[in-house]
Amino acid sequence: MKIAIGADHGGYRLKDELVPIIEALGHEIEDVGCDCEQSVDYPDYALPVCELVASGKADRGILICGTGIGMSIAANKYPGIRCALVHDIFSAKATREHNDTNVLAMGERVIGPGVAGEIVKVWLETSFSNEGRHTGRIDKVMQLEKRFSTHP
Repeated sequence: MKIAIGADHGGYRLKDELVPIIEALGHEIEDVGCDCEQSVDYPDYALPVCELVASGKADRGILICGTGIGMSIAANKYPGIRCALVHDIFSAKATREHNDTNVLAMGERVIGPGVAGEIVKVWLETSFSNEGRHTGRIDKVMQLEKRFSTHP
């Protein structure tokens, strides 16, 4: 898979630690930045990751900031994106199986690289269950997105 990854100043160190892990799993990386500790705005890095995923130029996306909260909020504003903020392995597996998430958000100040690497591995290796109860719920979420979207 092609994985788009982005981080702000609060998450770039964890991003840089995850890139070789993702590559070792056999995936291609599109790194949109940032690569500094100078303050930057997380929406500026969430947007290009979401654009790559929504357009099909990337299969999935990973976003990292200090807590993961800002990135997940920004990502979920983008049409077609289902981003989950995850800090444990159980949730990483469940959000793929049940919610078919296409973007993962994490917080560098919340978890360390070991746990983050395991989360990413499980999230990338878990498939959507395709069970009717889950597809129906996702359809309802997508209808909400369509209903309240200001985009034509």
